[in-house]
Amino acid sequence: MAKAPIRIGVVGCGSISVRGILPHLAVPDVQDRVRIEAVCDPVAGRAEAAAERFGAERAFLDIDDLLAHGNVDAVSIATPIGLHYEHGKKALAAGKHIHFNKTMTTTVAEATDLIETARRKGLKIVASPGQVLRPNVRRIKELVADGTLGTLCWAAVGSTFGTYHEDESVRQGSDVLSNIDPSWYYRKPGGGPLYDMTVYGLHTLTTILGPAKRVTSFSGTRLKEREFRGQMVPCDADDNTLMILDYGDSLFALVYGVASGRMPVRLGEGSFFGTKGTIIGSEMNGEAIDYPGRAELAAFPQANPTWLLPHVVGDHRGMQEAHVFEDVMQLVDWVRDDVPTPVTAEQARHVVDIIESAYRSSETGQAQILTTTF
Repeated sequence: MAKAPIRIGVVGCGSISVRGILPHLAVPDVQDRVRIEAVCDPVAGRAEAAAERFGAERAFLDIDDLLAHGNVDAVSIATPIGLHYEHGKKALAAGKHIHFNKTMTTTVAEATDLIETARRKGLKIVASPGQVLRPNVRRIKELVADGTLGTLCWAAVGSTFGTYHEDESVRQGSDVLSNIDPSWYYRKPGGGPLYDMTVYGLHTLTTILGPAKRVTSFSGTRLKEREFRGQMVPCDADDNTLMILDYGDSLFALVYGVASGRMPVRLGEGSFFGTKGTIIGSEMNGEAIDYPGRAELAAFPQANPTWLLPHVVGDHRGMQEAHVFEDVMQLVDWVRDDVPTPVTAEQARHVVDIIESAYRSSETGQAQILTTTF
């Protein structure tokens, strides 16, 4: 007998949902595997508008109603990061599988509670971002491991806030799906570039080098307010952080999440410096790194590395946030077909450990030993 599609609920109809999750899940080519059953959002009229645009059966104001009446098997949690633990806890209590948009939680204790609860209840968690799926990241891992760079001495990853969120296309309009307020990105808990953007580089770094051992950092809020649509937004989340990760045996990594300025690589890429070679982004010693699918990308000027993700085919290649769609589909395949995924909650927890410990190091002036692994 044919297997029924997974009925999914999307919790939060903000930027990542409107630009990424919902458009991808509404494409006809996935309807035999997953269907948008319900959406929710606390902004009046937003869930209804999203349901109408993307074909969801039901719309709710809050997650409690979605879980009770949404008729879903799984949820994609796309709310502000500071709410992920609360919403994940409720979803597990209701017996739902979960895809977490990055970052999974803000603390290790929260992540551990969710992982252990899911294990006890036989539920599955996939936590973005799935950098481990990318062929270029896997190839760099091989190059580092086989000694092509000689003795690896240090690495660097990071991201920059800039004005990315203020400038997104869904921020400047006049209706509920295009006037989405980005203020939460600049406030605790869960705001700031580490949880929101540097998380990509940290997943890349830990995929290539594995778990780190300890961290030390300096961190603070450089921009105390930002302007959005003529209004000043107070900012209290750290937006300027530099940390050093210790991998043991004097191998270190520089990690940054800053208000402005960046290294010359794309978001999520890293730089790796060895005694016999250097990798900067997608190049080794100034030459493009060869990895499965690179020739296919080179044939299309508009191509980007997300084209090589397993589910990013056809119309999905021309849509925003295709990597998030891929992570959702990793959960769908795991639930529907019992196909395990390398995009694990345990790696996501380790990245949370790094971020949480970096903030604690900055506050205490002491290096912090990381307590998790994967």
